[in-house]
Amino acid sequence: MEKYRVKVYKKGIIVIPKEIREKLGIKEGDILELTINGNKIDIEKPMTLLDLFGADGEVAVEVAKEVIKERRKEVEKEIRS
Repeated sequence: MEKYRVKVYKKGIIVIPKEIREKLGIKEGDILELTINGNKIDIEKPMTLLDLFGADGEVAVEVAKEVIKERRKEVEKEIRS
């Protein structure tokens, strides 16, 4: 198990060491999940649709966006009637 020490700055800001960011593919703007386990904080990079669908990830994201768009239209029609 690897351990790192980081300093907590104003407003609770911490810097994730470059080695960890590169290893986990964490970049600016990414969302991380924090879980409290007793006295410990676990930080996790959740999987995205791109991660889940691999090489076809971009296509899958576009399909998902279209499905959501169509579903919103259906909901609006249901609300109006």
